[in-house]
Amino acid sequence: MGILSAILWIPLLGVLAIVLLPKQAVAAIRGIAVLCAAASFALSWNLFRSFDQTTAALQFVERLQWVPEMGMTYTLGVDGLSLPMVMLTTLLSLVAVVASFSIEERVKGYFAWFLFMEFAIVGVFMAQDWFLFYMFYEITLIPMFFLIGIWGGKERGPASMSFFLYTLGGSVFMLLGIIAAYLATPTHTFDMVEMMKANVTWDSDFQKIVFLAFFIGVAVKIPVFPLHGWLPLAHVEAPVPVSMMLSGVLLKMGAYGLMRVTGLFPEGIEWFVPVLLAVGLINIVYGSLMAWKQTDLKAMVAFSSVSHMGFVLLGVAGLTVTGFVGATMQMFTHGVITAALFFMVGAIYERTHTRDVTEFGGLGRRMPIFAVLMSLSLLASMGLPGLAGFISEFHALVGAFDRWKFWVILALVGVLITAAYSLRTIGKMFMGPFNSKWEDLKDLSPREILVMAPLVFLMVGMGLFPSTALNMMNATLTHMVAIIGVK
Repeated sequence: MGILSAILWIPLLGVLAIVLLPKQAVAAIRGIAVLCAAASFALSWNLFRSFDQTTAALQFVERLQWVPEMGMTYTLGVDGLSLPMVMLTTLLSLVAVVASFSIEERVKGYFAWFLFMEFAIVGVFMAQDWFLFYMFYEITLIPMFFLIGIWGGKERGPASMSFFLYTLGGSVFMLLGIIAAYLATPTHTFDMVEMMKANVTWDSDFQKIVFLAFFIGVAVKIPVFPLHGWLPLAHVEAPVPVSMMLSGVLLKMGAYGLMRVTGLFPEGIEWFVPVLLAVGLINIVYGSLMAWKQTDLKAMVAFSSVSHMGFVLLGVAGLTVTGFVGATMQMFTHGVITAALFFMVGAIYERTHTRDVTEFGGLGRRMPIFAVLMSLSLLASMGLPGLAGFISEFHALVGAFDRWKFWVILALVGVLITAAYSLRTIGKMFMGPFNSKWEDLKDLSPREILVMAPLVFLMVGMGLFPSTALNMMNATLTHMVAIIGVK
């Protein structure tokens, strides 16, 4: 078994181990979940040490014939686009598992589904065969459906069903696109590299139609306005660790699929970029406006994700290396920042049983550690220079400006609104007179600080020293942009 297979299958082995344990063995169940998540995390982050940053070629490739009659293969590999997403997934899985120790009902089922979700998400980012990619993409629906539907809030039923139907409906279009590309490939293979070699024979109309099918499939997951209807309800009702994964990495599956398919249909993406720019700008402004309107902290963070994912679309719409770097960086940094925000919201909700920002005030004196970490996460979310969010948004804006000039200024409206509601939230929660009803509130526990520590480290570290991440991505993204320009 290669290292990628080990990273992929360890969480599934954890699922099997948990299933064999009695439900009363809560400590053992939690221990297995932490052990498996930690093992995948350690292996994936260790890949960075031997990852060749100078080449755009796939690395650590594993290839096995699966269904040779249909051209299906078990092909795994990572490059400068997929490795950051694998590293992000295993990191957030580990911290979310630790955050899940607050789950006390049906613990066995919860951790089994959670590790199964990690297995499926990692598979999406490693798959180098379109059928394998689609299989993992669809499998993620199942654990998320149960995690929201069983362990969610009062409206968990409608939330889980909305998530399932929206994403399943979009995936149908993706499947049609994959089948069309498969049939148009002379060798009838789903291998991503082989398909890209065959696309020189595809005419412009075919590329446009099939790219549109792919886009609809990934747009629901990103989510792109107006296909975002499932997201606010799913976030509000999901357990906090599930929200951390949902916004931190599940949304990135759609953005990753969009970037991965650009080289397959270069004429399709070239034709579609005006629409991509438009929906990206709409996402940025609409998401920030809706976040501004919220008093529920979890709903505010949910709508902020709509806005921040708009920067991914904006970066891709530039069709430049800088724009693609910005889009990829935004996927990673947003995953870290939004996971931290959801965890902080969950921490205050566990203590107060409210997420209404107007109910707080002066908490900085009662919960200084919480106040510092929550404020830092909000400042990173608004793109304060020196923190991770600034680097990614700046690259996306510059990359898009090369092509779209002053249209990009509209994105700054969203940036200003994001800054406004972030600073308002800091003011309402931590400044002003103290609300005496929270006299007995306790600050973050050691376990909660442990969860936040790696997220804070990355928020600050990537803001001050971004070159490590940028160098990892640059060769692959330069090659992707060159392919689009050549075709």
